Amino acid sequence: MEISVVSVTIAIAIAIVSWWVWRTLNWVWFKPKMLESYLRRQGLVGTPYTLLVGDMKKNYSMLMEARSKPIKLTDDIRPRILPYLLQMLETHGRTFFTWLGPIPTITVMDPELIKEVFKNVYDFPKPDTFPLARLIATGIANYNGDKWTKHRRIINPAFNLEKIKNMVPTFHQSCSEVFGEWDKLVSNKESACEVDVWPWLVSMTADVISRTAFGSSYKEGQRIFELQSELAELIVQAFSKAFIPGYNYLPTKLNRRIEAVAREIQVTMRGIVNKRLTEREAGEAPSDDLLGMLLESNMGHGKENGMSIEEVIEECKMFYFAGQETTSVLLVWTMVLLSQHQDWQVRAREEVNQVFGDKEPDTEGLNQLKVMTMIIYEVLRLYPPVAQLIRTTHKEMKLGDLTLPSGVQISLPILLVQRDTELWGNDAAEFKPERFKDGLSNATKSQVSFFAFAWGPRICIGQNFALLEAKMAMALILQRFSFELSPSYVHAPYTVMTILPQFGAHLILHKL
Repeated sequence: MEISVVSVTIAIAIAIVSWWVWRTLNWVWFKPKMLESYLRRQGLVGTPYTLLVGDMKKNYSMLMEARSKPIKLTDDIRPRILPYLLQMLETHGRTFFTWLGPIPTITVMDPELIKEVFKNVYDFPKPDTFPLARLIATGIANYNGDKWTKHRRIINPAFNLEKIKNMVPTFHQSCSEVFGEWDKLVSNKESACEVDVWPWLVSMTADVISRTAFGSSYKEGQRIFELQSELAELIVQAFSKAFIPGYNYLPTKLNRRIEAVAREIQVTMRGIVNKRLTEREAGEAPSDDLLGMLLESNMGHGKENGMSIEEVIEECKMFYFAGQETTSVLLVWTMVLLSQHQDWQVRAREEVNQVFGDKEPDTEGLNQLKVMTMIIYEVLRLYPPVAQLIRTTHKEMKLGDLTLPSGVQISLPILLVQRDTELWGNDAAEFKPERFKDGLSNATKSQVSFFAFAWGPRICIGQNFALLEAKMAMALILQRFSFELSPSYVHAPYTVMTILPQFGAHLILHKL
């Protein structure tokens, strides 16, 4: 009897181990090789699969090499931001596949294919977020299917254009406080001062999102921004080791710090939301900021159809990160490019003076700034906040002439498409805002070749917020200062989550 029990136990153990070994081998070898064969039969070209790591090590080493040295202002930024994808584009053509570990990733440059991916949001969903990246935020930007639909419906009212217009005085207040400090640095009209504008712009856009989203000043929310910036840097470090199975769960110094930072963000955000809920119960809560509007809209859907408090917290984290990050990078590259192209700086200032004179910029006037709009679109084309977007397949899908199996990813490389000479002409790398003089659709010939804020049903919900804030900031800057690149400026765009200036943005400010 005992021998029988032991035999059964051993047999079960062998079966479990065999099952685990088969699952592992299938994940790291058989399935990737099967997918590779399937893609090659479709006529797709790409790199051969390397066990477990795919192209991650090669990609990471090329990225670190590119970041090790700055470039000239006239140099192409693509080799510094997406060196591996650019090399693949130049050697394999406009549609190819690479490997994110054991997952094949198909890069597409054709606007028609990109349009198809963006239109069919349920067929080409966002992939499951890299586990550590979820710690930054898992709000609407990362949800799929019915959950994305529900959250979009609840959040939409908070980003209604009319409600965003009501936030313009807050934009003005936050911007004026920062530019007032610049005024003190540049003591008089005869003097000039070198300023690294990057940290100031980060601080300013953080203040804007704090006030408009949560009714608090930047100083009250400063810790959250510091923690989210640190978390983004830590996650980039961890991503380089993501091909090591189970690495994210090891108690390394890096992983422990990631966990501690994420926990502090969560506790702080929960405190903000709980405080607001308590104020609402007492009838003392403001309802004109994004959090107030979000809670009001959420409660209007009832408990069953609304978001949980945990989900509200995640959306708040998304507000904090995406709301600040997008506008700060747009502003810094706008100032750098206008420093380099003084003729466009003069044209933009003349327009601002013509529309506002010495008056404070207002919503109606900001919407009249045609030259400013052209400049902002061109900056977004050349320096999109995010370098690429990723989608995935959960079932066999048609994409153009391709039949894609379940389990592949699709890369939409914003930076490569928006600087592509086949789509934008031989001057695609040049700063030419006049491309947009007749609007966005004419500049792109109605193709999906400009998608700095994504496109289609999942276009960035905060796009109007970011553009109006950027116009307010640039109008105030141009009213008060002229600016040029400092001799100490180092051109080194690089990616954390967005495309940032690696060594800041040192400019010479002149008071007007």
